[in-house]
Amino acid sequence: MPYIWGVDSSTNVTTELYNCVLNNFGKPEFWGRYLTTVPNASEGLTQEEMELLHNSGTRILPIYNKFTESRGYRAGRVIAQNAAFHAKRLGFPKGTVLYANVERFFSVDEAWIRGYVDAMFTTDYKPGFYHDPVEGNFSKAYCDAVANNEKVSQQSVLWSAEPEPGVTRRREAPTFNPRKVPCNANVWGWQYGRDAESCPIDTNLVDERMFNMMW
Repeated sequence: MPYIWGVDSSTNVTTELYNCVLNNFGKPEFWGRYLTTVPNASEGLTQEEMELLHNSGTRILPIYNKFTESRGYRAGRVIAQNAAFHAKRLGFPKGTVLYANVERFFSVDEAWIRGYVDAMFTTDYKPGFYHDPVEGNFSKAYCDAVANNEKVSQQSVLWSAEPEPGVTRRREAPTFNPRKVPCNANVWGWQYGRDAESCPIDTNLVDERMFNMMW
């Protein structure tokens, strides 16, 4: 299975930032970006960025982070519907995976995960989770959700933030080996390096199946 290299950033992609990555790390095949602006956390994706990325032959990995905890079935459904609304507003095509950004310090329960998956199933999009399988309680919550409804593991894609060997150039990326949750899951993405010094980006490797569900 070929693995594909790319980056993500909380800041808007400008020509200057794209060239910074190109010159310091190599060509990103995809770029993870946030669907909305969240003060002190992320700048929302713009149509100008999308044109710049697509014209450069770089796909977009959409992330949704306008929430501060992940508890409760209804709350999970609301977050999925909000993510889908913003993806549609920006023109993301049917079948794109929308990644809920579940930080390691968030409170997470299995009902929230089920709610997100169930509600995403009724949209044009697919559920995904950016998560830390080691720190925090995402792993337990996810596996409890899978035990309650196997649709969770069948339909969702996981993007793991562990382990973190550190940022590299594209050609020096490590062998794909993300830490996984201890139950059935599609762990197809790995953010292996965070907070590069030369450009404000993180570095990632993903499975071809995950790449194919980006835009």
